[in-house]
Amino acid sequence: MNAPFREQQARQTLAVVDCDIHPAHRTPGELLPYLEPRWREHYQTYGVHVRQALSSTLMYPRMMAAGMRSDALPANGPAGSDLEMLRKQHLDPVNVEFGLLMALSKGGMEERNPEFAAAMSRATNDWQIDRWVREEPRLRAGIVVPQEFPEAAVAEIERCAADRRYVQIMLSSRPSDPLGHPRYWPIYAAAERAGLPIGLHPVGYNGGHPSTGSGWPTYYLQEHYVFVACMEALAASFILGGVFERFPGLKVVLVEGGFAWAPALAWRMDKHFDKFRKEVPHLKQLPSDYLRQHIWWTTQPIEEPEQARHLVEIIDWIGWDRLLYSSDYPHWDYDNPSFSFKFPMTEAQRRKIFRDNAMALYRLS
Repeated sequence: MNAPFREQQARQTLAVVDCDIHPAHRTPGELLPYLEPRWREHYQTYGVHVRQALSSTLMYPRMMAAGMRSDALPANGPAGSDLEMLRKQHLDPVNVEFGLLMALSKGGMEERNPEFAAAMSRATNDWQIDRWVREEPRLRAGIVVPQEFPEAAVAEIERCAADRRYVQIMLSSRPSDPLGHPRYWPIYAAAERAGLPIGLHPVGYNGGHPSTGSGWPTYYLQEHYVFVACMEALAASFILGGVFERFPGLKVVLVEGGFAWAPALAWRMDKHFDKFRKEVPHLKQLPSDYLRQHIWWTTQPIEEPEQARHLVEIIDWIGWDRLLYSSDYPHWDYDNPSFSFKFPMTEAQRRKIFRDNAMALYRLS
């Protein structure tokens, strides 16, 4: 390890903003007190009905602990369900100034029953505040919405947006249609009015489609990699669908989908833009311009090329103001900020990625 990198390790006392922390329910019925009696009975009688046949299991049967850190398993619930353990394992030792919750519980985003989806989203949002944010002032919530039912999604955004403890709107990166489709535009209009970014995160379920464009994967290694393909497809859909032209104030954060692919996608879209400009007359700029102006990326799981300078060149292209530190706690591929980057950075670059970019984007000051 070279001297500058050792010095960087020693200086990792900078307060950080973690843009991806996963809270879990301590028990399967933890949401019940947040549901109205009708939906409480519905949940207990019928359960959730998400967009896959085996709704009671993960889409791919992951290895030990369902993809969680084995040391993050408390005595009284699943990994991610214990606030005190979160404090001891992550918030305190890493010096987290703010941590953004990514609630990926079943229902809400991907429930097929429209009214129940709205009820589950509302319950999940109230649960985040009551169970986590109220107890730990460093935490902030994301507004879970029933994305396949835009009218209900807009209502939930409008209900929560005035509460500054919510800092973004969460959508699944595996929707029923590509997210540039006009059916989702009311959600973006509401997000723009509220001044809140859209956060896209992979989930264990999908819009009823195979997780790859060529069918179901054979191995978990494939399933894990496909997160990248989802993000590429959605970025292209947002850009080419004209979402950013119609909603110039909209900001989108791609969470847990890598970022090294961004230049290649932009170059490919730009290369063919002149040839196909008549098909997309609504676009007034190059596709790469929209990507650089409206999209942010989180760092975990970060790509690690053999030569670190290649990653530096990619970040130079994307912009050091477009990356946001994320840990993915308590998942197995958790990233501690002291070891996330395998190359030296200037103090200004470190501050941008680990704190300042997120502080500005989510208005956390």
